[in-house]
Amino acid sequence: MTPLEVAPVEAELERYGALTGEALRAYLPEGEPRRYLWDLVADYPARGGKALRPALCLASTVAFGGETCEGLPSAVALELLHNAFLVHDDIEDASLLRRGHPTLHLEHGVPLAINAGDALVVLAGAALRDNRRLLGSRLATGVADEFELMARRTIEGQARELGWRRDGVRDLTADDYLDLIMHKTCWYTTIHPLRVGALIGSLGRADLDALVRFGFYLGAAFQIQDDVLNLVGDQSKYGKESCGDLYEGKRTLMVIHLLSETRGDDRRTVERFIALERPERTAEQIAAMIALMREYGSLEFAREFGLGIAAAAEDAFELAFADVPDSPERRLLHALIGWMLERDS
Repeated sequence: MTPLEVAPVEAELERYGALTGEALRAYLPEGEPRRYLWDLVADYPARGGKALRPALCLASTVAFGGETCEGLPSAVALELLHNAFLVHDDIEDASLLRRGHPTLHLEHGVPLAINAGDALVVLAGAALRDNRRLLGSRLATGVADEFELMARRTIEGQARELGWRRDGVRDLTADDYLDLIMHKTCWYTTIHPLRVGALIGSLGRADLDALVRFGFYLGAAFQIQDDVLNLVGDQSKYGKESCGDLYEGKRTLMVIHLLSETRGDDRRTVERFIALERPERTAEQIAAMIALMREYGSLEFAREFGLGIAAAAEDAFELAFADVPDSPERRLLHALIGWMLERDS
């Protein structure tokens, strides 16, 4: 995609983000305790973000025949739950930055941040309950079931990643990586919002299983680009800690490739780095890891792998949306494939 092609996609994401943000604010309590709870709850949503998840949910709703307003409570619930995941993930990963600012636990301490994350989950439930009034009991129950499935898949993926890091797991392949992000990233970033939108827009008639394959490839392209940007992207745009994935010991596609390709002293260097705890990792060690990734072609491998995933997403889109009539929303969902790999933040 050229910059001119990327711009309309980002403008649409911004439009959906503003729409969702306005609706989300109605769910934020105005009472006390502000300083210790509700100001913290409002913090991450107010920092903005890509609004990818609500955009997918709302665009899918309309593409499959519904109205934007019908998908809005679900988009709000997803965004609230997303921010809850971010608060808790930042604590688990000991992250320093979120959307260009210090993470919530660094600003307010771990106990208050955990509590704020819990509150975001509760507010997401309130948004979901509004679906009963808007969609009726049958559809609302279907949406709630989708949320339960998504949350379970995401938590399973997070557990696997945390477990790999705790146990120092090194024997991993690209397939292991894809299996991880299928659970950790794809279900709640792409598969879930697409399925919820299709469920609402079609009044339950759409084949939701057909969206799993497209959502998986779309989410995988998103995650691979995110991993690359974390290492070599413009950090003034990226908004998270530069090389945070390496400091945290995450098994990204580049790390897995490096482990599979290095031998001798280089292999021992990588293994020693992986075995360290986050506080033990230094900027010099991070620079050495990135240099090895460049030397062994790990960054290029990830980029090429991402292109292959995007090509698979193109094929999966044609199958998933074969019976969906042309519309601006359908075209946006298709354009997001290219945007995933062209974005710089």
